[in-house]
Amino acid sequence: MDTKFLSLVRIFGLILMVFSITYLMPIASALIYRDGTAGLFLEDMGFTLGAGTLLWVCTRRFQREFKARDGFLMVVLAWTGMAAFATFPLITHLNISFTDAYFETMSGLSTTGATTLAGLDQLPASINLWRHELNWLGGMGIIVLAVAILPVLGIGGRQLFIAETPGPMKDSQLAPRITATAKNLWLVYTNITLACILCLKSAGMSWLDAICHAFATMGLGGFSTHDASVGYFNSPAIEAVLIVFMVVAGMNFSTHFLAIRARSVKPYRYDIEAAPFLVLVLGSCIAIGFYLWLNGTYASYWTALRHASFNLVSIATDCGFASVDFNQWPMFAPLWMLFLSCISVCTGSTGGGIKMMRTLILVKQSQLQMSLLTHPAAVIPMKLRNLVIPPDIIFSVLGFIFVYFMSIVILTLLLIISGLDIVSSFSAIIACINNAGPGLNQVGPASNYSGLTDFQTWMCTLAMFLGRIEVFTALILLTPSYWKN
Repeated sequence: MDTKFLSLVRIFGLILMVFSITYLMPIASALIYRDGTAGLFLEDMGFTLGAGTLLWVCTRRFQREFKARDGFLMVVLAWTGMAAFATFPLITHLNISFTDAYFETMSGLSTTGATTLAGLDQLPASINLWRHELNWLGGMGIIVLAVAILPVLGIGGRQLFIAETPGPMKDSQLAPRITATAKNLWLVYTNITLACILCLKSAGMSWLDAICHAFATMGLGGFSTHDASVGYFNSPAIEAVLIVFMVVAGMNFSTHFLAIRARSVKPYRYDIEAAPFLVLVLGSCIAIGFYLWLNGTYASYWTALRHASFNLVSIATDCGFASVDFNQWPMFAPLWMLFLSCISVCTGSTGGGIKMMRTLILVKQSQLQMSLLTHPAAVIPMKLRNLVIPPDIIFSVLGFIFVYFMSIVILTLLLIISGLDIVSSFSAIIACINNAGPGLNQVGPASNYSGLTDFQTWMCTLAMFLGRIEVFTALILLTPSYWKN
């Protein structure tokens, strides 16, 4: 067997050993709430730790320099492998199929928030906490967490971080050493999560609900402990807290770190994406609220604004909470929300989709092309504020946009061929590839993905996976040039 692959298996074994530590949180929850699942999670923790140790022991002699191209295969191996190991508690306790369990764990780690489970209100606290912990870990990326730890074991992490970091500009760092960068990001992420927990508790949630929903909010994962999602609480205060933190999670965490370190809002002013993101999302809240009121969906504009703001921010940031069944709204509103899920969130956030940076580059490139039609001989560099965008970044963005939309078209057609109606097919793929959660019709916010066939479920699982690792990371493995020495 290729020693390159064996060296990656060695690293994957170490990642599994680190991942086994995450079982401690549901174990503690099981002991506190006495829900009878502590032994189950202990067994699963031991199995994951044992499998990781075995892989490491069997391949520990295969060490080689970690190259940039190795990061792509490592990310794919880690995400698919960890999702598989995370299924054990669900399969054992809930007695569901591997297909549904893998969909659930991939949904968690990819921060999609789509689910096939019903009766969430009656699930043991530890199972609910496990699902939400996957949301939280996937939000910043379990790979980035591993980057902060694996160098202690003698493994460099820069290639992993570059392959995992979202957005077109992957080489920017917060610190000279990539491990310090990862630790800084996790520190900010953890502290904001703690603030979210305290705010949700103050707004009226129980400690379990506050922790779970804070994990889902900061990861923009959208899992809930209730079948009715946030609509269960029917609380404007809780919705307001969640809106604030969803917006925070939809912005670049590097900017949050710089703002906290400088104790100033100036980094947000210098962030190219921050203002367009806020203007687009908050302006859409006002406009959609007005649209729903004009169409008689709600008698009061303020009621329309409340529900429009929460659900639009939730979908636009790719979180996936719902407070009402927006599938019943006039069609333009949910379609606009799904459109925003494609383009809104910032690079370096925990959201999915194209990202605002790529959107701005695409808009700017369109403007430049129109200028060149008028002045063919002109040489006009592309600038976003004072930042000159190199041609290779522009071509990369154009290539990504093409592959992104082709993936949506192909996966949607496969769902339609399998017998799913066109609205459910299109909205399911859009929601999954953007890691946004609920779609429309059969997969709308008042239902879930449990009605899909196994084939349809796997197509949605593939869409979630491709969306989380930004398509190219997986598709590059299918090119013959990748496997050439």
